[in-house]
Amino acid sequence: MFLALLLTFVTLFSASAQDVGSAPAVSKEGVVPGATAAAAPAAAAGATTGDAAAIAAGDALFKGNCAQCHAINEKVVGPALAGIAKRRPMSWIIPWVKNSSKVVASGDDYAVKIFNEYQKQQMPSFQLSDAEITSIVSYITAEESKAPAGGGAPAQVAGADGAAGGATAAAGTEAGAGKYVDLLLIVLVVVLIVLVVTLVIIANIMKDVLRGRKDLDGRDVELLEQRFDWSQLYKSKLIRGLALGIFVLVVLYESVQGVMAIGLNQGYQPTQPIAFSHKLHAGQHQINCAYCHTSVYKSKSANIPSANICMNCHSQIKTESPEIKKIYRAIQKNQPIQWVRIHNLPDLAYFNHSQHTQVGGIECQTCHGPIQNMDVVYQYSALTMGWCINCHRETPLNTKGNAYYDNLVKLHDKENGAVPFTVSSNGGTECSKCHY
Repeated sequence: MFLALLLTFVTLFSASAQDVGSAPAVSKEGVVPGATAAAAPAAAAGATTGDAAAIAAGDALFKGNCAQCHAINEKVVGPALAGIAKRRPMSWIIPWVKNSSKVVASGDDYAVKIFNEYQKQQMPSFQLSDAEITSIVSYITAEESKAPAGGGAPAQVAGADGAAGGATAAAGTEAGAGKYVDLLLIVLVVVLIVLVVTLVIIANIMKDVLRGRKDLDGRDVELLEQRFDWSQLYKSKLIRGLALGIFVLVVLYESVQGVMAIGLNQGYQPTQPIAFSHKLHAGQHQINCAYCHTSVYKSKSANIPSANICMNCHSQIKTESPEIKKIYRAIQKNQPIQWVRIHNLPDLAYFNHSQHTQVGGIECQTCHGPIQNMDVVYQYSALTMGWCINCHRETPLNTKGNAYYDNLVKLHDKENGAVPFTVSSNGGTECSKCHY
């Protein structure tokens, strides 16, 4: 009875603790590192700096392309961008963003000055349209106007700090609530143990009192001195049969699980040649995934970043770090960094990153887990065929703005009513989609 009561309390309070401290579903977090810069809406060709649509488009484009090296009101790897529209005309800014080295080579005084001021660190070229670059400038102009007067903290930084403070406060509240629930659970367990021990002591005292009485007959004395015979339990055929059955089932279950797990690497977390932290880069500094994995939105595979991408920042940042010096040595020896591959599908399975990220709008975290929280990356998902098939059955197909699907969606809605048009509705569970 007491054991059942104890288990009930443990179950109830464990569930409460999980509810209090649970994190949002990975696939719904939508953090910046998993967002696609290419999917950001482009501003109209004639957008002005006050156009709300241009500012919204510029916000997404800035975070996807510029935020790795620039801030609005403070110097990072490159200069602060506040006031850029006043310092230079758009006729200068657009060529600079598209190919800064060409502008420097032309002998432009301002370009040469910037180039030399930042130790001749070349800015990457960006394949952006004129309208997209204009929308980025619109966003910068709108943000710089939010900076508080009187030398206060920049608006962007203050906003980021406020958001971080809010997140920290929320996390602290959840952690505090979880701590109190754990403490209450421990207290309840201790109370139950004390109660059981107290009852055992009381029972023994009562037995001693009864043994001292002289008016007990033989049957009472026999019951009082009765002891449980453990040997009878061991010799019981029923108990032996149950134990043997449980042993066989456990061995059979573990054997099946072992066979089914052959070739699965979920949780695989190898040591990398350079201690690179996704938590620091994608989480704390909000560097977009596509900045390093440049082909994730336009190619079948997501490339491993080359050393020169690392050097875009680390030619200026943490240059004395022992881990960063490993990058320098690799460049000097003209050798690639020997990163250890973590996510690896068998050759018999076809998978296209761009089909999922660019066309389907799937976030990186859906498959790779909370990558922005990982110091050392590990394989988060099972990556089995069943895992893929279930996703295809449950994920609605992104058909918006694609006329190819219009008739298919109409036919599907006519036949299936309110049932969503999923990937499997378009043949996403057919064998030949992934095996051919």
